[in-house]
Amino acid sequence: MKTVVVGISGGVDSSVSAYLLKKQGFNVIGLFMVNWEEKDGSCTAEEDYEDVKRVCNKIGIPYYTVNYTKEYYDNVFKHFLEEYKKGRTPNPDVLCNREIKFKPFLLQAKKLGADYIATGHYAKLEEKDGKYYLKKSKDLNKDQTYFLNQLSQEQLKDVIFPLADIEKPEVRKIAEELELSNAKKKDSTGICFIGERNFKNFLKSYIPAQSGPIKTKDGEVVGTHDGLMYYTLGQRRGLNIGGKKGGNGERWFVLDKDLKNNTLIVSQGEDDALFSKGLVAKEFNWIPEKPKLDIFECFAKFRYRQPDQKVKVTIREDDVLIDFKEKQRAVTPGQYAVLYDENGYCLGGGVIDKVLF
Repeated sequence: MKTVVVGISGGVDSSVSAYLLKKQGFNVIGLFMVNWEEKDGSCTAEEDYEDVKRVCNKIGIPYYTVNYTKEYYDNVFKHFLEEYKKGRTPNPDVLCNREIKFKPFLLQAKKLGADYIATGHYAKLEEKDGKYYLKKSKDLNKDQTYFLNQLSQEQLKDVIFPLADIEKPEVRKIAEELELSNAKKKDSTGICFIGERNFKNFLKSYIPAQSGPIKTKDGEVVGTHDGLMYYTLGQRRGLNIGGKKGGNGERWFVLDKDLKNNTLIVSQGEDDALFSKGLVAKEFNWIPEKPKLDIFECFAKFRYRQPDQKVKVTIREDDVLIDFKEKQRAVTPGQYAVLYDENGYCLGGGVIDKVLF
């Protein structure tokens, strides 16, 4: 009997994944990761672990806990803070997968005698001629291949995604039929493993905030910002710019950040300057391997849940140039540009370094 270690979080997706694997005849072991600890009770790890215990006992599988708080802080959270200091908007969920869920977790699973690891991600994995291909899941609304774009062949080769061909309502239905305690538990949001919280207060405790002027493109001061790290391109909520005299009555948007002068640049209405024609991405990871052609056309996402966009890709010596077929709104440095072919296979992804106008 093959052994599979499931990354079990206390959520409904990983719980149903564990049940489905047991039903398929695997020897299933649950492994709960603690990656963030706080004394003020903001973190939900204790509450989640109670759900893990209840679910694993109900399904009838053993479960263990591993603590990766140091690895998470050193390899994910430090990078997260550095990016914010540079005025960028990072995506810690992508790094969390590469550096935690498919790294020390994978090694720990092997120590427990695992033949495979499994997670509750909505994604498909296919093996052809010894190469591993990542593909969109059946539930396109929940597909999470975007967050898996940095995984290597070594990380993918012993993975099972039990929810590859199941849609979310069916997952909930299975959990309800099994009478799992977390059947109606809401999906987790917020920062990977840190969870939901007042983001401004959270960030302030790690990076000193420095307020400064909010200006239009023409240099007119229209307000004061709380610190550039709190804002992202295209943002329209929380700018606290009142009804400016002589304005056009439309909403204000974040257009740019001037780090040198600690200034937030804004525009009223859908400004053309929010729309870019391309980007340059670095640290590109190719799945399953680097394409044979240096120039080709495919599809891309620049943020999670975005519909696929047609692009032209040029692989250069140190980076990847991506030209958009149609101009894109608020493409943000620090996020990931993730490529797909017409059949839903993920070709890989890289960090957006520069946006081209």
